[in-house]
Amino acid sequence: MIGVAFVVLIVLMLLSIPIAATLMGLGMFLSETYSRFPLHRALGEVLWSASDSFLLIAIPLFILLGEILVRSGIARMTYGALEAWLSWLPGGLLHANIGTATFFSATSGSSVATAATVGTVAMPQARALGYDERLFAGSIAAGGTLGIMIPPSINLIVYGFMTETSIPRLFVAGILPGTLLALMFIAGTALICTWKPHLGGPIRHHSWRARGKGILQLIPMFGLFALIIGSIYTGWATPTEAAAIGVLASLAIAQVTRTLTLDMLNRAILGTMRTTAMIMLIIVSAYFLNFVLSAVGATQALSQLVAQSGLGTLATMLLIVLIYIILGFFIETLSLMVITIPVIAPVVVSLGYDPIWFGILLILLVEMALITPPVGLNLYVVQGVRGRGAFSDVIMGATPYALLMLVMAGLLIAFPSIALFLPEAMH
Repeated sequence: MIGVAFVVLIVLMLLSIPIAATLMGLGMFLSETYSRFPLHRALGEVLWSASDSFLLIAIPLFILLGEILVRSGIARMTYGALEAWLSWLPGGLLHANIGTATFFSATSGSSVATAATVGTVAMPQARALGYDERLFAGSIAAGGTLGIMIPPSINLIVYGFMTETSIPRLFVAGILPGTLLALMFIAGTALICTWKPHLGGPIRHHSWRARGKGILQLIPMFGLFALIIGSIYTGWATPTEAAAIGVLASLAIAQVTRTLTLDMLNRAILGTMRTTAMIMLIIVSAYFLNFVLSAVGATQALSQLVAQSGLGTLATMLLIVLIYIILGFFIETLSLMVITIPVIAPVVVSLGYDPIWFGILLILLVEMALITPPVGLNLYVVQGVRGRGAFSDVIMGATPYALLMLVMAGLLIAFPSIALFLPEAMH
């Protein structure tokens, strides 16, 4: 049954049917084929229960926060500040791409928004300074993936909602792995550009005065991150309330920088509505599919299959990682999460793994899917911003960073404390 469902899923996606319709259609197909009862009659109740959650309000609020930051010019200021501090490293502006993506990730919660923002700011610099656009574009695509690891993360909210795991603890668990991955990207870039200097660009040195000015330009991003995360961990606000506080703070920043206009606010709200509608439609469609899979016994069958496979705990986890890597080639990231979490998460917990640790590992694997073809969204976003050259250039440029993510996955499996140290310390 699982095999049939997977084949139907891939076929529907290859037909370019929107993912929400694919999930809903697959649920209807399995209901009519394998169930003795008319499961579609429960559709209304399932959709209502999937969307009737105060926690989900955080999703449009964090999206709106990111939209306001993009349109208020804060991202451009951040890029200039990090250029002053990082462009002396081998690779030059490649490090500013990764650094800006890291900072923007700490407030936007969206990988695609992060890649689009940094790409819009950075790509003109690549052309003006004569960078090799393959690695330059790859660094933007890879840096953008940090948007769903470093809190606040929309994907972590979805994971916490679907597994009933503490979202504040998930947020703090993502800080250390996300920061470590960003540092691995920077170190990997420096090594590549030391080995092949032509892949980087001119090393630029800035005065300490310029760097000091850059620190001042980073204050809004530092302040927003501290406000959002601090309000959650002090118990002053829930993740949803912290998102609302972040929106108000971003509006205040836009007002101070004199970029807050009715037109800017209108475009930010429209962008938020489009993205939120897409995400919520995917979530409710996936919930119906998961309800059907559970009702027809597919979830239980998979759990029994794993239990009876004879594989050890580590071998089973490595198999799960391999499955996610393969699925990531073909399925969009959020869809990949909502399809697999109800089936895979109980299996992982039954093996004795911590659900918070698995949430971070899952996010890392989903990040990898963002820069692996043929469905890697960040690759398409960066190529769209680039507006010229072959799409394969972006794929080649992102490949070293995908390999670094594999290394990071190995580190997480070997040393779970990378993800669990901060949550346990703050518990």
